[in-house]
Order: sequence, then structure tokens, then C-alpha cells
Amino acid sequence: MAEQEPTPEQLAEIAAANEESETTVNYKAPAQKSLAEIQELDQDDESLRKYKEALLGNAAQCADPSAPNVQVTRMSLVCDSAPPALASSLVLDLTGDLEGFKKRPFVLKEGVEYKMKINFKVNKEIVSGLKYIQFTSRKGVKVDKTEYMVGSYGPRPGQEYEFLTTMEEAPKGMLARGTYTVKSKFTDDDKHDHLSWEWSLTIKKDWKD
Repeated sequence: MAEQEPTPEQLAEIAAANEESETTVNYKAPAQKSLAEIQELDQDDESLRKYKEALLGNAAQCADPSAPNVQVTRMSLVCDSAPPALASSLVLDLTGDLEGFKKRPFVLKEGVEYKMKINFKVNKEIVSGLKYIQFTSRKGVKVDKTEYMVGSYGPRPGQEYEFLTTMEEAPKGMLARGTYTVKSKFTDDDKHDHLSWEWSLTIKKDWKD
């Protein structure tokens, strides 16, 4: 029997329920300082100088001047219940062509628990208040907005940071099954758009439906 598609009214009800759970955090970003300015601060304080050296190392000398400060390299869905054969299909390489992701949707079994993992690099300057934001829609109707505070990070050229979200549960039920379009953004307190990309997610009754 063919699965029943949700009506626009039902999608609107889902969106309204999700909007009620959205929260806004009142947070004022500190004034941005360059790495050089931070390294020059309190040079007469020996203990603070050693602390900054341990934290920042020789990042300024190692950084590639042509590289962007923040590079988002990949996004993964981490699901312990996914069949091993499907694990590699739950990873997006964000260093190349971003246009084809909507045509190759992630597949999740309804109701499974999963986390999202973002890998990124900070190359030259400390970045404050990194955030991962995603807008989820179905048939053109927004059904959810999620925002994660990733944090503030110092430069670490050649090495990646990893951010893991809290546990999520895939929607379940006949009306929840189908394909969703997700618009993702990696930004910061200064509203720098480090990377934006679109991808899609298909919820199925079982992994191999």
C-alpha cells in the first residue's frame, strides 16, 4: 500500500510545534582581537605568556597565508545502529563540489538515534562563538530550525577539530517518512559565513526499503 503523503496543513502543524521548542540565547560577543594582538598582551606577565604559548604555540608562523581562517572539511551522521555497509554513505566531503548532495540523500531508518559530527580547521586567528545552524524543510515548508553552539577555538594549522552534537532521534511514523531538504551554515559571532551547503535526508521504514 502506498504511504500517505502529509498535507501542507500537517506540515505546517509540525513546523509550528518545532518553533515552540526553539530557544534564543542572549549572548554578547567579546571584541575581536587578532592573534598578534593577543600575543602582545601582558608580555610582562611571565605565567600568562607561557600559558598563551602553550595554548597557541607557533600557529602564526605555521599558518598558510592563502588558506581561509576556518575550513569546514566534512559532516557525518553517527548512528550506532546503522548497518556497517552504510556507514560510509553517511559522510559528506565538504572540501569539493557541494552541488550534488541533494541528489544523494542520507538514508536513516525511522526512529533511530544519531548524532551529527562536524570536522573543521582553524588556521590563523582565534575564532569566537562558532555556530552550526540548519533549516529543515519538506515540500517547500520549513519544519525545523536547529542551532548548535560549537564554541571558540584557537588556530591549529594542519589539525582538525571535531564537534559532536547531542543525540537526535529520526522522526517516525507514516507521515514522517520521505525526503527532507536541509540548508546548513557554519558561522560565528561576527556573522562570518564560513560555509553554507544544502543536503537531503530520507527517512524510511527500514534501512533497505
